[in-house]
Amino acid sequence: MKESLTSVLPSRQIAGAPVSNGLMVVALLFLVAGVGGGIYAFVVGHHHAFANTREMPWGMLIGVYAYFAIISTGLCLLAAISHLFGGNKLAPLANRMVWLSIVSLLGAFLVIGLEIESPWRMALGVILHPNLTSNIWWMGTLYGMAVGIMLIEMYLLVTRRFAQALILGVAGAVAEALANSNLGSVFASLSARPFWYGPQLPIFFLACAFLSGAAAIVLFTHLSHVLSKEKVSPTVFFGMRSAGKVMALMIFLIGIATAWKFANAYSGNREMILAADAMVSGPLATNFWLFEIGIGLVLPFALLLVSRLNSVQAMSAAALMVLVGQFFSRFNMVVSGQIVPQYAGYDNSLPLYLSYTPTAAEWLLVIGGIGLVGYGFLIGERFLGSVFRADETH
Repeated sequence: MKESLTSVLPSRQIAGAPVSNGLMVVALLFLVAGVGGGIYAFVVGHHHAFANTREMPWGMLIGVYAYFAIISTGLCLLAAISHLFGGNKLAPLANRMVWLSIVSLLGAFLVIGLEIESPWRMALGVILHPNLTSNIWWMGTLYGMAVGIMLIEMYLLVTRRFAQALILGVAGAVAEALANSNLGSVFASLSARPFWYGPQLPIFFLACAFLSGAAAIVLFTHLSHVLSKEKVSPTVFFGMRSAGKVMALMIFLIGIATAWKFANAYSGNREMILAADAMVSGPLATNFWLFEIGIGLVLPFALLLVSRLNSVQAMSAAALMVLVGQFFSRFNMVVSGQIVPQYAGYDNSLPLYLSYTPTAAEWLLVIGGIGLVGYGFLIGERFLGSVFRADETH
């Protein structure tokens, strides 16, 4: 007779229980604040609660949705690669990656569900009115499939049915990869927005997924050991080093891709040049140079090189900087594609750049997404901790 879920649930508790309980309360308060911001938007109207306008219909929350979804994709793909090619050094981190991929995607769903005015129509529309020519339809459908598949995979990992979990893991990774490319195509297929338009964004999003996923697993694995007051085992350390190598490689590639993106923009039309200028020397310059490039790419790459991946603390610090930088990268991408008025050059009454400042309600939804991911991480460590141990990999 197969073991029931309750009989195999890990008994491991986080050694630093008071600290963990306090963090769980904080994460839950973040989540409640985010849901409260969403309810406020439903009551007063999203057009009053959020800073979106007809000229800039997509705001920060679209970028935050993409941020969490891309992290989820990276974690899912790295976990699938680790499970599929067993025996590699990333394998000891794979089970935790599956769980974190689930909670990251749930964080993305929370943000986008509270951002849109009628989320129930989205759920019903996906099922009742499928549009096979819509990138957004495919993105939502594939991400929905992915989270369902990964939940079943997580159950199979807990119940130690590793062969079936492997099949589900590969299926989930395929769904996530396709959803990620569709997410990039939502922006890249808009010819009316030249700074987004082109084939590069789907591939760029995939590179960002590997970078963000590697950073997330390094950071959360380190945080797990800090909370449990356990020493990082050699097996886990080498897994973190492998993830650190993925981070370093992806930082290098994304840096090159970013440089070429701007080289292409400055050889394009007036709108592309103005959008690039907005990031290089305009209203988005601080976000771009300080957070996206400096904190998100240059500093973590230097830290990884200097430490030679021999320090858990250095890798964790680099991972945190990468995740901060990726947050601003998504914000910059969404805003820069819309900040130039579409009729600039034809209507002299238009400003050089449109203005956009996120409202308090939008920030509350960001906090809510972070709270959900943090709470999910802590719940996983509390009840699934031993599943994440190196001897539970397959």
